[in-house]
Amino acid sequence: MPHRPPPSFGIMTAPMQVDYHDILRVWREADTIPAIEHAWLFDHLMPIGGDPDGPAYEGWTLLAALAAQTRRLRLGVMVTSNRFRPPAMLAKIATTVDVVSGGRLDFGIGVGSRPDHPLARREYEAHGLPFHDSAQAVGSLAEACTLIKRLWTEEKPFDHHGTHHHLTGAFGNPKPVQRPHPPILIGGRSAATLRIAAEHADLWNIPGGDIEDVVRRSALLDRYCREIGRDPARITRSIHLPVSYDRPGSTRDAITEAIDAGFTHLVLGLPSPYPAHVARWVTEELVNPSVRPVTSSRTHTPRPT
Repeated sequence: MPHRPPPSFGIMTAPMQVDYHDILRVWREADTIPAIEHAWLFDHLMPIGGDPDGPAYEGWTLLAALAAQTRRLRLGVMVTSNRFRPPAMLAKIATTVDVVSGGRLDFGIGVGSRPDHPLARREYEAHGLPFHDSAQAVGSLAEACTLIKRLWTEEKPFDHHGTHHHLTGAFGNPKPVQRPHPPILIGGRSAATLRIAAEHADLWNIPGGDIEDVVRRSALLDRYCREIGRDPARITRSIHLPVSYDRPGSTRDAITEAIDAGFTHLVLGLPSPYPAHVARWVTEELVNPSVRPVTSSRTHTPRPT
């Protein structure tokens, strides 16, 4: 039986309907707790839940600020919309965050947006951004992954004239702290995205929920890896699981299911408003019971205060 690494736990704080200082408080607390290894933001320009006119912070700008305010956590955007920024600009932004953080960036990227989510679609027109069809968006993502890696690693300027992107004299300086480059996390569940993950990803992330579908998608990724001659075990399986403060037992059950299904990189989505000491509560109620036998049969525990 192949060796499976121990699970790695992180948190997600969606930067909408909250204040910067609320997120900073949670990240600073998590940074002091070794059991929480990574922390994530999302990449939407307007809220996709709650008040549609409420606040939403730009993910990469906020990530740079949080990188400067933390010392240990690995950090990233889950996941960057490839539709928002040209790949060369995104490579430069990500390099800057990797430098600011001292080499703690996990580079999350995906096709971008949720085409069936009206609150996600509106942010394109609101910001003057084109919204291309899925086929073009997937092709653009594959090309962007190649370009970003070249900008992170190549020592001389290059030209690129592809189907979706055209660069002349492209060159990345400085390079990321991490060599050859920051780990690449690709998020998504479509077959087309999984093919890109098979080629480019160090980690692959999928939202939780229907664990049977999650397992099928993971098996499909295995198949695509084998088709191109890549060992599927080289791609860490990551899953995003929403946290319930009032029913932590249901979250613990979802964590157990995910670990049993081979997912070792677990991202726990924290709903706002964030209670005081929420990172400590996550560790005591969700993380530690998931990595050691649970001696209590309780199904309800107090929510953080």
